[in-house]
Amino acid sequence: MNKTQKDTQLEIIKNKYLRLKPELNERTRRLWAATEAQPLGYGGVSLVVKATGIDHKTITRGMAELADQKLAPDSGRIRHTGGGRKSLIYNDLTLLGDIVQLVGPHTRGDPMTTKRYSSKSGAKVAKALQDMGHEVSVRTTLYMMNLLNYNLQANRKTSEGNQDPDRDFQFQYIGLCIDDFHSTNDPVISVDTKKKENIGNYANVGREWRLSGQPVEVNMHDFPDKDKGIVAPYGVIDLTNNEGWVNVGIDHDTAEFAVNSIRTWWNNLGKKRFPNSQELLITADGGGSNGSRVRLWKVELQKLANETGLTIYVRHYPPGTSKWNPIEHRMFCFITKNWRGEPLIDRATVIDLISATTNEDGLKVYASLDENKYEKGIKISDKELAKVNLHEEDFHGKWNYRIEPQVTPVTVD
Repeated sequence: MNKTQKDTQLEIIKNKYLRLKPELNERTRRLWAATEAQPLGYGGVSLVVKATGIDHKTITRGMAELADQKLAPDSGRIRHTGGGRKSLIYNDLTLLGDIVQLVGPHTRGDPMTTKRYSSKSGAKVAKALQDMGHEVSVRTTLYMMNLLNYNLQANRKTSEGNQDPDRDFQFQYIGLCIDDFHSTNDPVISVDTKKKENIGNYANVGREWRLSGQPVEVNMHDFPDKDKGIVAPYGVIDLTNNEGWVNVGIDHDTAEFAVNSIRTWWNNLGKKRFPNSQELLITADGGGSNGSRVRLWKVELQKLANETGLTIYVRHYPPGTSKWNPIEHRMFCFITKNWRGEPLIDRATVIDLISATTNEDGLKVYASLDENKYEKGIKISDKELAKVNLHEEDFHGKWNYRIEPQVTPVTVD
C-alpha cells in the first residue's frame, strides 16, 4: 500500500469512526477497530490508531477476542467481571478524610440551598493532597469532593462591602476554634436573625402540591397587618447535635432580643446537652443585632455569662460574608423550604411550621414565641462597656473575644 492509498484508507476509517462513535460502547468500539485493522495486515493496527485515536492495546485485545470467538453476549456486560480500575477510595483509605480536613475550615454555603462549596480551588486541594502523599489529579479531587456533596463554584464577588485582607484567615481561625470545642465536647452554636415575616394571609414564595385549579387565595397586597404585625425569628443551631431553636419575636430585633434567644436555647436545650461544660462558642455575623460593634450585645452577653457561669467565646464572620454563617445553610434554608407556598396566617402557624422542619441529616428544630418588648436605641457608654469582663484575642480582637463571668457581677447604671 503506497502513501496515497494509506491516506485514502486513513480518511475512510476516520469518517467511519466519527459516524459510528456515538453508537459504540467500550466493547463494540474495540471489536469494530479490530475488524478494520485485521484485513489491512501489517501496519493495519497503526493505521487505525492514527485514524481513531484508539489505543493500540485496545485494538489488539479486540483482535484476540475475535480470534477466540468471544463475541457471544455475557448478560449484557461490557467488561469482564471485576474489570476496570478500582476507585481510589478503595486503595487509599485516608483520602476522603484528608479532603474533609483540608476543605472543612473553608466550607461555605448558599443559604437557600443545601449545597456546600469550598473557598479553595480543586487545584489547590489536589496540590495539598499530593503534598500529603496521595496520588491524585485535579479531576479526581473534584470527583471525590462531589462525592462528599461539595460543588465546584467559580469565584464570584458577593461582598456587601470591602473585603478585609484577613477574611480567609478568619474563616480558618473560626474552623480551628470549632474543632477545638468539638474535641472537648463543649457547645458550639451559630446564631442569626432570619428575615422578618408579615403575619396574615399573604403570598409566600414557593409552590406546594394542590388539586389542579385550587390555589390558595391570598391578599393582593402585602401591606403589614397592624393587628397581626410581623415576626422576627432569631435562630440558634447546635452544630454538634444538629439541633436548632428559633425564638420568634414580635417586637424589635435588638441585641437584648438576640441574647435572650440564646438564653432560651441554653435553658431549654443547651444545659441538658452539655451539663458539664463551662465554655460556650458562638459564631455570628459581623453586623445586625449581634454585630461585632454592638455594645449592647456585649453587655447582654455579660449578663448571660453571669447567669450561667459560662465563659462565652464569640467569633464573628467578616463583613460581607453573612450568607456563609452555618445557620443559613444548616437550618434557615430548610425552614424556608418547609413553609414555601404556605401563608403565615398567624403566629401559631409560624411556630408549627418551624417546629416541623427536618432534613435527611436528622435536623431537629424547636420554636417558641417571645412576646417581650425590646427597646430600640439603647446607648452604652464607655464606662458601662468597661465594666464588661471582655478579653480580646490576639488575632483580630474586634472579631474574636471572650466574656468571662464576673465573680461579683457589676450592675450597669
